[in-house]
Amino acid sequence: MATENTSTREEILYILKTQGAMPVSDIAQQLGITEMAVRRHLNTLERDQYLKTERIRQAMGRPTNVYSLTEKGDEVFPRNYSDITLDFLKDIEELEGKSKVQTLFKRREERLETNHRTRMEGLTFEEKVQTLANIQNDKGYMVQWEKQQDDRYVFQEYNCPIAHVAKEYNEACNCELSLFQKLLGTEHVERTECLAKGGKHCKYIIQESRSS
Repeated sequence: MATENTSTREEILYILKTQGAMPVSDIAQQLGITEMAVRRHLNTLERDQYLKTERIRQAMGRPTNVYSLTEKGDEVFPRNYSDITLDFLKDIEELEGKSKVQTLFKRREERLETNHRTRMEGLTFEEKVQTLANIQNDKGYMVQWEKQQDDRYVFQEYNCPIAHVAKEYNEACNCELSLFQKLLGTEHVERTECLAKGGKHCKYIIQESRSS
């Protein structure tokens, strides 16, 4: 029984992480369980400070409570960084200048490109997008993507394992964009939202290069 409870609570956290704040009724509908059962899990998560509630006024009807993640709840998801990484980068910048830090990020980009380039060989463009999603998911980025009717792809990352570093050093975000372009073989990769800059997720609009 404890395993079932834990699993349901993890699903609730995942839903709120990827879709944002929502009321009990919406959570219950997505999980396929009763609102009473959902409230029991929400009460536990709120008690343990993983969730917070906000009372929202509606145009019609009574105000409703919506649930969202607290900072503690957000920290449940993968974070492959540590404070020491940021400290080292700041020390390098102080000792050897900003350009040295930029060089380190570019070397990381080149290393990742080398490591993953062979996985893209012989794939269609859509298969490359899926493979890129797999690569990022393996590193904890929680990717969702879809193809639109205009043949563009919406590629969204709901978690950033290096968020603390990216907030201090925008080079991390620039190198990720460049890496995506190189692995996919297209210059048409545009970031329209960024977690490190306060966005709800990192959102990319991707389009295959058309040969002239």
